[in-house]
Amino acid sequence: MVGAAGLVAVVAYAAVAAVQILVWNPLAAVPGATLAEISGTLDATGETFDAPMVLGILAVGPMLALAPLILAWRNAVSALGAAASVCLIIAAGALGYFAASFGPGMSLADAYGISGADYAPWGRVLILVSAAALVGAAACGVLALRRARGATMEG
Repeated sequence: MVGAAGLVAVVAYAAVAAVQILVWNPLAAVPGATLAEISGTLDATGETFDAPMVLGILAVGPMLALAPLILAWRNAVSALGAAASVCLIIAAGALGYFAASFGPGMSLADAYGISGADYAPWGRVLILVSAAALVGAAACGVLALRRARGATMEG
């Protein structure tokens, strides 16, 4: 169950990241313009969002999240181990988000003479989710150590 929930969480993170990079951020960066107008300006200036590259980078997380799902399903890892793995994958999502958003951000910056930073707030939300997941992974590690120490004391 933890592996399946983890896969869903990682896919949701990647989906929000994709929409943030390809829809919400461009619309926030160029207020009043439609995506079609923004795309037209990018084309006219020789820039692109390169959506396949963005989606390819963001697909790494869901592919990695298959491992805890499969290992948990085969009882090769505990629920706590699967949870820690998923938390680490979501924590690493911040790096994936940065890598996937860099090119489109620079394309907007070059085409419109603006900063390549996030204009829509959801990028910061993703980073906060990644930070919380890192704390969750650490908590799983502490809990695993306590459980191991308790098992050693009993045995």
